[in-house]
Amino acid sequence: MSDYLIRALAHEGQVRAFAVRTTETVGEAQKRHDTWPTASAALGRAITAGVMMGAMLKGNDKLSIKIEGGGPIGTIIVDSDGKGQVRGYVTNPHVHFDLNKAGKLDVARAVGTDGYLAVAKDQGLKEYFSGQVPIVSGELGEDFTYYFATSEQVPSSVGVGVLVNPDHTILASGGFIIQLLPGTSNETIDAIEKRLQTIEPVSKLIQKGLTPEEILDEVLGEGTVKVIGQFPIGFHCYCSKERIESAIQSLGKEEIEDMIEKEGKAEAQCHFCNERYELTKEELENLLPKE
Repeated sequence: MSDYLIRALAHEGQVRAFAVRTTETVGEAQKRHDTWPTASAALGRAITAGVMMGAMLKGNDKLSIKIEGGGPIGTIIVDSDGKGQVRGYVTNPHVHFDLNKAGKLDVARAVGTDGYLAVAKDQGLKEYFSGQVPIVSGELGEDFTYYFATSEQVPSSVGVGVLVNPDHTILASGGFIIQLLPGTSNETIDAIEKRLQTIEPVSKLIQKGLTPEEILDEVLGEGTVKVIGQFPIGFHCYCSKERIESAIQSLGKEEIEDMIEKEGKAEAQCHFCNERYELTKEELENLLPKE
């Protein structure tokens, strides 16, 4: 089953909901960055939340998430857009700990709890929308829930989860976001809260083979959900050799001539996807401004 995301309304339009399967997407990130299990869980949860938040945007709009919790994993960066494209990385991919008391990967220990979660949205305007909240748990689902409630004033519940195989590959990954719209009845709120307290972790639901549609049925109640959109999602990076050439060209004539003289070539590596680019002496010479 390929990764995809659904948008939905529930409880007669009182609730907005998103659900996504990100197993292959997070698996691609794991391969590219060689993340160890706890780091994979942290990055995967952030990517899962990020791609759902991207689905809240329009067309070419984009957003960036930065998580700096003070833990050994360092900074987590995720970019996503309104087309289902997402990419991300962590500063220190080789972080892993024993399971926590709940028998789960200890994401909070890796991320840390002394820092912030920041979101910047590029919606094609002169200024970005940005919001920042303190880390409240380091587990990330709770932290994104707090972000929506505090920074965007939208009562929400965010569930994200990642299961990792013994060989470090990704077994299951996915998530949901439930948002209460203005005027949601107390009866609906109570019903959702009761279900959220009893459902299994979202990664377990995906491992069992539940689709995003079935996950929302579990969270919101079967028969209450109306899917209004579906599209594929995947790991996608915007880097290219042309972009690297443009960046080098912007350094100016002296810098390029220095590269040619000292190294005879130029190398660059993308943080987001680990792709390496090499420019030969001749390619550098072609970047020099024409006399």
